[in-house]
Amino acid sequence: MTLPFIIVGGGVGGLASAIYLAAQGRRVLVLEKNERVGGKLNLLQEAGYTFDTGPSLFTMPWIVRDLFAAAQRNFEDYLDISLVEPMFRCCWPDGTQFNTSQCVPQLVKEIERISPSDVTNFFRFVARCAQVYDRVAEPFLYQPFRGFTDFLKPQLLSDGLRIDAFRNVDATLGQFFNSPHLRQMFNRYPTYNGSSPYLSPGTFNIIAYVEFIYGGWYIRGGMYQLARALLRLAAELGIEIRTRAEVSEIVVRSGQARGVRLKDGQEIEGSCVVVNADPLYAYQHLLPGQEHMATALDKLQASASGFILLLGVDTCYEQLTHHTIFFNRDYPLEFDAIFEKGVPAADPSIYVCTTCLSDPSHAPPGHMNLFVLVNAPPLNGRVSWKREAEGYRNQIVRKLELMGLHQLQHHIVFEKIMTPQDMQNYYHSARGAIYGLASNNPFSAFLRPSMRAPRIKRLYFVGGGTHPGGGIPLVVLSGKTVAQRIASDKNIPE
Repeated sequence: MTLPFIIVGGGVGGLASAIYLAAQGRRVLVLEKNERVGGKLNLLQEAGYTFDTGPSLFTMPWIVRDLFAAAQRNFEDYLDISLVEPMFRCCWPDGTQFNTSQCVPQLVKEIERISPSDVTNFFRFVARCAQVYDRVAEPFLYQPFRGFTDFLKPQLLSDGLRIDAFRNVDATLGQFFNSPHLRQMFNRYPTYNGSSPYLSPGTFNIIAYVEFIYGGWYIRGGMYQLARALLRLAAELGIEIRTRAEVSEIVVRSGQARGVRLKDGQEIEGSCVVVNADPLYAYQHLLPGQEHMATALDKLQASASGFILLLGVDTCYEQLTHHTIFFNRDYPLEFDAIFEKGVPAADPSIYVCTTCLSDPSHAPPGHMNLFVLVNAPPLNGRVSWKREAEGYRNQIVRKLELMGLHQLQHHIVFEKIMTPQDMQNYYHSARGAIYGLASNNPFSAFLRPSMRAPRIKRLYFVGGGTHPGGGIPLVVLSGKTVAQRIASDKNIPE
C-alpha cells in the first residue's frame, strides 16, 4: 500500500498543504494533537456566546479561492464572505475617532474631517505602496523560497531601496502623513505579523495597502467556518484526519524523514513529513539530535504574542463596531516595552472584535461578545503570567471603561483569559509567539526557516513559522508552495 504523506498539525497551513498534495493525487494523513483542526484559527462557544479566538479578519480571498480551484471546487459553495463596513473604528484618548471605510468617498470624508491636507497624501501613499507591492508580491509571496541565497539575486538587491527595505514603517509613513492619528493608525499594520512599526521595514506598508485596496472581509458564521470548509474539502478528497493524535517524534533514518511516532507509542511510516508547527518547537521537541538548529533559531527575535480576554457582556455598547481599536498616547513606548524590555506595555493599545454585530447568533439578545486583544511580549522568563494575568486583565478592563465602555466590569457575565503561556501550551507556539519570528529588520524574511529542512531529506515545514509568514493568506500560500517543492523533489516517491 502507498505510504501516506504525513502532515504534523492541522492548522490552516497543514490543511492547505494536505489539500494541494491530495489534488496532486497523493495519499495524505493529517495528525492534529488537539480536539479540532484549525490551529490558532479556533473558536470557543460558552454560555450562549461564540468567540473566534484567533484571526478575526479575512483578507486576500483570492488565495483561498485558488486553493479550492486546485481541488476543482468553487469557493462560494463552501464559504459566504462579506465586506466589513466600517472596516475599523479607531479611537484615541483625546476623543478623536476615525472610521476606516472601503467606500472611497466615505474614506476621503473621514480623512478630510481630521486632517484635510492628508487626503492627497493618502493617495500618494497608496500609489507608492502599489509600486512596492508589484515588486515584492511575485518574488516574496508567490515563489518557493529556499533560504538566504535567494536574497543574493541581483534584482532583489537592487530593489532594496525601491521597496523601502532600509527604513522602518514609521519613517516611511512620516514622509506621507501630517496627522499623528493617521500615522499611528497605519503604524498598527506590522502588528499583523507580530512586529514593531519602529523596527520592521517600510516594505510592510503593503499590508495596509492590501487591506484598503482589496478589502477586509468577514466569513459568515465566524472565522472558524474556514477551518470547517477546509475540513469538508479534505474529506471529499479522501484525506485522512486524526485529531487527539499528538506526534512526539519525527522518525529520521539515514538522513531522511520516514514517518512519525505518536505520544501513545504508535509509529506511522510515511513517504515524507510536512510539519505544520513552529520550526523552533519541532527542532527542540520532535527531532532528536537537531539541537544545533534549535539553538540557531532560538537566537532570532520572536514575534509578539497576545494577551486575550473573551468577554460576554449583558449590555450593548454603541461605540463598538465589528472591529474597534483603542489607541494609547505613546505608541513607541508600547513597542519598546514589548521588544526591548520584554514586558507588557503599561498602557497598551486595545483591539476589540465584536462579531455579534455581523452575526447576532454569537451573543444572546441584548448582549455582546467581546474578543479583546493587546500585544504582549513573547515568553522570555521576565513575566510570570500565572501571577500577572489577573492584574493585567483588570488594567485592560479599566482602560476600556475610561475609553467609553461604561461599567464594563459590572456587565461581564462570562470571561476567559488567554496568555502567551496558553499560546505555547495549546498550540506549541515556541515562546508563545503568534507568528514565529518577528520581522524587525530588513533581513528577517530571509532568516525564516526554509520550507525544506536543510539537513534532513523528505522533511518540510509549512505555516506561519516559515516562508512567507503568518496570517491566513500567507499560510495558505505556504501550503501551496510546499506542495510545489515536494512535487519537484526527486527524493520523494510518487
